[in-house]
Parts: sequence; structure tokens; C-alpha cells
Amino acid sequence: MAAYIEWAIGSLTSGFKGHDAKLFTKGPAFADFPNPTLELSCPECGPSGSSMKLHHSQDGAEKAKDRFLELSWRRVEGAKEYILLCEDADLPVPAVIFHGLFYAIPPTTTAVAAADMDLMEGEDGQVKGSNALVVKAGFRCIKNIQGSHYTGPKPLLNHGPHRYFYQLVALKEPVDLEKLGPKVTKDGLGAAIVGKVIGWGEWVGVYERKWE
Repeated sequence: MAAYIEWAIGSLTSGFKGHDAKLFTKGPAFADFPNPTLELSCPECGPSGSSMKLHHSQDGAEKAKDRFLELSWRRVEGAKEYILLCEDADLPVPAVIFHGLFYAIPPTTTAVAAADMDLMEGEDGQVKGSNALVVKAGFRCIKNIQGSHYTGPKPLLNHGPHRYFYQLVALKEPVDLEKLGPKVTKDGLGAAIVGKVIGWGEWVGVYERKWE
């Protein structure tokens, strides 16, 4: 029954999409960079606009789902830190949500793999006195709307293809972690990088769930 209800809602709202103007990279911090300046690649899927695989989604098998994509980029001259996040711009509501938001990424980083983005275990995975978490690569992150540090695509049944924007942001100064405070949010991070952005790039993955 739940699947029928989801299918009906997806069908009725299939024309309501395209909230690109609300993406993280459309915020005030990107006033001097309205368009991408960096190339972000996903070797396992192909060029931007390619379909994502089942194990990237929430539909995969128990131990083969929600896997972060393999992404790579060239080192950005002058970058002192990166931010990497994934947002769905095609929800049936006038908003975007982030599936994963990672920050405090060292400037020497030029690629990430799924294993890098798994959470550290136990106390090592939690920043003391903060809502921030830590992944195995050492990056910080925060929980998404589902209460996880990262979840793959799962658009409504029959809502049509959804676009998932993986955005890499290069900063000329590291984020001031103390000023972020104990409760880190996407909006707070966006405000903290105003005047620090020196470029950004994106790779867009597509995923759809059909009634079969």
C-alpha cells in the first residue's frame, strides 16, 4: 500500500522540479563565481549528467547501498581547504536537501572514494562538543535530514529523473571552526565562507525510481 501511495504522489508531482536556484553554490558566497570554474569528475559513472548506479542509491542491497561516488579533481592553486556536498534539486517541494556535506578537506586532496567517506567508529567519529562528525579520510561532516552523515538517492516512485549535484568548493582560507560554533549547519557554513571562495565545480548524477 505504501508503494502505491508513493507512486501516486510521485505521479501527481512529477512536473514540480528544478530548484537549482536554491543550491549551495547559488548563495551569497558565490557572487563572484556564478558559474563553475573547476572540473569535477566521476570515473565510475562517466561525464556529468550520467546515471548513478544501484549501489550509490538507497535501493541497493544491505551492504551495497548508499556508497559515495568516486570523485576526482585537479589541485586548485591557492586553495587552503575544500568543501564537498551533494544536493537533490528535484524534490516535489520548493527546496533542496543535502545528502552529504563534508568540510575541512585538506588542500592536498584531489580524489575521494567510498571508503574515505565512511564514518570513523566510536568516539573517533564524533567531534567533542559539536554536532560535527568525522569520516575515515579525516573530513568533518554533519547529519542530513535522515539523521545520517550521507545517504544516496531515493526519489519518489514515478517522479521522474532526479539530479544530484556533487559540488566541490575551493577556499582561500580554512573555515574558522570556532566561529562555526557547536551546532554546524549548511546555512552557517555558507555564511562562514563569504569572501573565501576561489572557485567551484560540480558533477551531476541522475537517478530515477520507476514502478516495475
